[in-house]
Amino acid sequence: MMALITLIATVLLPPLGVALKHGLGKTFLINLVLTIILFIPGLVHGIYVNYMR
Repeated sequence: MMALITLIATVLLPPLGVALKHGLGKTFLINLVLTIILFIPGLVHGIYVNYMR
């Protein structure tokens, strides 16, 4: 159930999904900056960090 919540959060608001899985560290800050610049790079980074790494 938590995996589904993390996936939905990652798609809708990438920094939230990264924070749920990795906490408020360096990865979260990188994702936050990417999401602020444009949504798509933040989304790609969030999916990569949460599910590919």
